Amino acid sequence: MKRDLTLLSRGDRRRVARSPADAFVPDRRKRPRREERLPAPAGDRDLSYGAIGMEAEFTVLLDGQSVKPEDVFKSPTNIVRAPMMHRTGRSYHLPTGGAVYFDTGVIEIATPMIEIDAGCAARAGRSLWENILYLRRELDAWEKTHGHTVELSGFSTHYNVSFNKPEAPRSKHCTVQKLALLLTYILPTPVMLLAANRRSTGIGVRPRGNRVEVTADFTPDASLMIATATLCVGIIKSVMRWPTYELAELAQWRRDIPVIRDFRPAPHSSRKGWSAKYTCYRENPFLVDIDDPRWETTGGETLSLREMAGRTTRYFWPTIRRFADPFTLRLIGSVMRGRAPSLLELDDRPPEYDSVGRLCQWDDLFPERVLPRSRYERVLGHAIKGERLMMDREVYTPVGMQGWGHVVFRKETDRSRHVLSLDYLLDHLDNWDSGAR
Repeated sequence: MKRDLTLLSRGDRRRVARSPADAFVPDRRKRPRREERLPAPAGDRDLSYGAIGMEAEFTVLLDGQSVKPEDVFKSPTNIVRAPMMHRTGRSYHLPTGGAVYFDTGVIEIATPMIEIDAGCAARAGRSLWENILYLRRELDAWEKTHGHTVELSGFSTHYNVSFNKPEAPRSKHCTVQKLALLLTYILPTPVMLLAANRRSTGIGVRPRGNRVEVTADFTPDASLMIATATLCVGIIKSVMRWPTYELAELAQWRRDIPVIRDFRPAPHSSRKGWSAKYTCYRENPFLVDIDDPRWETTGGETLSLREMAGRTTRYFWPTIRRFADPFTLRLIGSVMRGRAPSLLELDDRPPEYDSVGRLCQWDDLFPERVLPRSRYERVLGHAIKGERLMMDREVYTPVGMQGWGHVVFRKETDRSRHVLSLDYLLDHLDNWDSGAR
């Protein structure tokens, strides 16, 4: 979205009628993916550094009509003109480093893994939008060839944070399932202010084996999307260090982490997990005035959505600040204080949602000279380009990917196949960099 959208003045608020005909709504009940059902290779189940990743889903409008991408394009290889490295199943790596695939009626783009460090969310957001714009340009070329118009309508964004194995064994009170449920009580209000719009229906949290995934509507403003990712990684990494993930742990933080009274999360609409849907509240939080103190909390107060979001953000501010870049940190603070508007303050969902890559674009907020690529990104970049790597006096050529965490190589001397983890390849990154130069 153009930057001036985040500077819009507040206007009169009105309730927005929701209609099932607003957009094509794909079937969201999904079977677990193969890589979710199979364990990771022995000895490499967790990433040493912890990682984040982002995914965006888009519905497709062909000549103004909602269609399933698999019905029109059959495969991403019929959209992208350049050769793509196969990842797994029907997904492929774009030359820009992300993955693209069709998933139950939507086009999905996912970033590579990015190790958790200062600026990690900005790196993930940059990667996602670079891949979105690459796909948009390929669709522009497809339009000219086939004589049709294609629009990408933003459907959802997923924010993934790895659930790393701790040094000490976890008790039964610290499972990824309990963590996801606990986060469903903590994350919704601040995520609403940063990522939601008037037509949103909920904020979800799903346990995904070795990661936690936060689901929200697509946000057609790259700055707000990066702010949401920064807030999520800060809060999740902080809560991950709590001694227990039982809901009773919230009792001692009732005034610092407000929870709306009588809130009970609903089952997530796709796969396992939970959702803070609008039906879980006395009123629809996506339609009310976010500055109206109308919500009774478990701590006995009556607060506005902005006040609750601000308190939660302040409580986790030290960890959020640790992983943030300065620009995004200021934006989060400005939205929580009311100095920068939330999309929930607009009368309706902005039109930029329905023309992603055209009406809303990436403005190169974080050029590489300001924010260098992460080490995982660099490893994956070399692999996708097929650049050969010298290890132990042998030459290995990358030929594919196994999930997100492993690169498939072919050894040149005997043509044998080798699967190496990203963590292992980090030890050879300098050698790969120099070889690429």
